[in-house]
Amino acid sequence: MKQQAGNTIRIERASSDNIDAWAKLRAALWSDQSMEEHSRDLRRLLDDDAADFRGFLAFRSDGEAVGFAEACLRRDYVNGCRSSPVLFLEGIHVEPAFRRGGIGRALLEAVRAFGKASGCTEFASDALLDNVDSHRFHAALGFEETQRVVYFRQPL
Repeated sequence: MKQQAGNTIRIERASSDNIDAWAKLRAALWSDQSMEEHSRDLRRLLDDDAADFRGFLAFRSDGEAVGFAEACLRRDYVNGCRSSPVLFLEGIHVEPAFRRGGIGRALLEAVRAFGKASGCTEFASDALLDNVDSHRFHAALGFEETQRVVYFRQPL
């Protein structure tokens, strides 16, 4: 548990029981999809291979979800890593009013515990080149930058 502005924050493994709150937080981070699309994606992720995927939610003492983190075990090549599987942070979000109080760190600790229990020796993540806030967040939590990549495509 983490104390945040007079509220105790608890971190829990996300499940189908809290998909609505989870989808709302996902939509705040990944706004290119609706809450309904996020809900559908979460149900699929939980059904497909829950052993390699984990979501964690940060709850206030009144039950309001104020943050989430998602991670998976990647068994393919992960840029900058040497082992497999690699624990990969797929996304993390804390509502703006609750940032800078340790919730992101607490969510990452839950993700780390999942990775360690799964036999991972490396924890990786990524961020868009222009997302400087994310770069700072990762650096503050002990991540080291390994590569910068620009992807290209063309239709066939």
